[in-house]
Amino acid sequence: MSKIVSVVYHSGYGHTAKVAEAVAAGAKIDGVSVNLLKADALSDADWLALDASHAIIMGAPTYMGGVSAQFKTFADASSKRWFTQAWKDKIAAGFTNSGSYSGDKLSSLQYLQVLAMQHGMIWVGQAEAAPSLADTQIPTHEDINRVGSWVGLMTQANSKAPADIAPPAGDLETARRFGKRIAEVTKRFS
Repeated sequence: MSKIVSVVYHSGYGHTAKVAEAVAAGAKIDGVSVNLLKADALSDADWLALDASHAIIMGAPTYMGGVSAQFKTFADASSKRWFTQAWKDKIAAGFTNSGSYSGDKLSSLQYLQVLAMQHGMIWVGQAEAAPSLADTQIPTHEDINRVGSWVGLMTQANSKAPADIAPPAGDLETARRFGKRIAEVTKRFS
């Protein structure tokens, strides 16, 4: 039986969309189909697709230390699913992007994690180890999990850089690996 992973996200400037696409690409493994859904443009059919999913990966940019208002609107609307426990025991994961290395992204991931817990979902975090750099090494944009997050996926894109060049290659590869991990966990436990 094929499993369904849905990636639902908001992107203000295209950077988070690029990460969502990489997560979705990574999740496309044998036996898994993937939906890529914009949180601020969900149709009734998209909500039904989320309900039918075995896993939901949520993504939003971090603005002012939290998820974007557009993603929060989606989260609030998901309360209709909460009343019926429609998402209970689904696999859940989350990702965020900000312009700075920190940007208080952890706050956004914790918000996504609490949202998933409110729905009774099973949270899966990041498994890629952050680079262990000697004092003389400088992190590169090619490093996997260069931001060093385990609660979920964190990426960074310079605010003035267009989405066609940011986030950098290492962050997008980390996103692909994250998507693959969530798909593999979904196959194992759903």
